[in-house]
Amino acid sequence: MSPAALRRLALRGLELVGVLLVASIGVFSLVVLMPSDPAVDILGAGHSPAEYAEVRHDLGLDQPLVTRYFDWLGNALTGDLGHSVVPPQSGVTDRVLSALPVSFEIAVLGLLIALVLAVPLAMWSAYREGSAADRIIGAGTFGVLSVPSFLAGLLLVLLLVDSAGWFPRTEWVRIGDGDLVGNLHHAFLPALTVGLAELAMFTRVLRGDLIVTLREDYILAARAKGMNPLRVLFSDALRPSSFSLVTLLGLSLGRLIGSTVVVEYLFSLPGMGTLIVNAAGQGDYPMVQGAVLTVAVIYVVINAGIDLSYGYLDPRTRRVHV
Repeated sequence: MSPAALRRLALRGLELVGVLLVASIGVFSLVVLMPSDPAVDILGAGHSPAEYAEVRHDLGLDQPLVTRYFDWLGNALTGDLGHSVVPPQSGVTDRVLSALPVSFEIAVLGLLIALVLAVPLAMWSAYREGSAADRIIGAGTFGVLSVPSFLAGLLLVLLLVDSAGWFPRTEWVRIGDGDLVGNLHHAFLPALTVGLAELAMFTRVLRGDLIVTLREDYILAARAKGMNPLRVLFSDALRPSSFSLVTLLGLSLGRLIGSTVVVEYLFSLPGMGTLIVNAAGQGDYPMVQGAVLTVAVIYVVINAGIDLSYGYLDPRTRRVHV
């Protein structure tokens, strides 16, 4: 690796650390913004001020914010995200590690469904720009984007779960239970629900970029020579048209892991969205902090990886002076 590439990588690393530090400050500040008092949430109403003060002392809430932040950050760096203040007062790390695979699987499977369908749709639509097929795909993707995810989920539940009975709605089966078929059977419909909007967005974005690429001189020359259209699309046009799509993939994966609350509720999934919502409703601030920090770290790291992948998609982006 050249010295310039090493400097660029080091700068990216420093930027990543800085972003993660800012994200941790924002996550820690959630406890200040939460309207509830953890001492009241734990003891309930009707206790004396001394009893509430004792609970706040045990939780370290009587310490200065700066001291509490660095204590919390130091523990988080070792993998200790604290303990829930709501019964059964389990470890935050254990709860997050239990919920994260559910949300991660739904998000990844949803993106795979969206990507597998979006790429051929976008390529066909772009290559046949202005045709009836192009107009139908455009109208269809616009219609899908106009339907909120909760409504799409409800429609899928009514049609495929309640009416047809093709998919189960509850009793999530984990991959670790050894039943991969059962797991995919439970995961497909929630994944399809979160993937529909991504499918429409990926198709429209990739179609627009492909249309621009297909008008480049080297593409026009290849088509004029009578090269196979599929070869032109896949080998010459798709890769340089994938910048926006790859960026969207990273943004969508990080976003979906923490924003599948409605889908998880509809399908009774024990994922990160359900964990965060339940913890916030109970005033369980260590759980909220730990779960949101995990999602934030995943989001930032994924997008850093996406940024580094640009050099593979287009070698011209490697020529960055630092």
